[in-house]
Amino acid sequence: MTISFDKALGIHADALRFRTARAEILANNLINADTPGFKARDIRFKDMLDRSIASAPLKTTHAGHIHRSTRTNNSQQLYRQPMQPSIDGNTVDAEFEESAYMRNAVEFQSSFTFLNGKFRGLMKAIQGE
Repeated sequence: MTISFDKALGIHADALRFRTARAEILANNLINADTPGFKARDIRFKDMLDRSIASAPLKTTHAGHIHRSTRTNNSQQLYRQPMQPSIDGNTVDAEFEESAYMRNAVEFQSSFTFLNGKFRGLMKAIQGE
């Protein structure tokens, strides 16, 4: 019997990749907090989740049971609207970016913990425990 890692790990591996990409974007925003004209960027987890769900094969007994979104978004980087625009055109709010970065770090750790649990379960199944 073969193990399908895509089925076994579920969305957790994709979530970890998303959290890593978002951490890079948020860190870039923080680094450029004093760069004139820099526009803060971000990506949305919901877009990645919608894309992942749209590509997942779902089995239904009736066509009306599961409504799928027909949107296909590639988690494009979006520009953040500033709460308090600066004179030099920079849209980075350092406090907001730090908060978003810390929240992303907690969500990364959660995704990592779930993924680690999946691997432990696979190891137990392989070892016959």
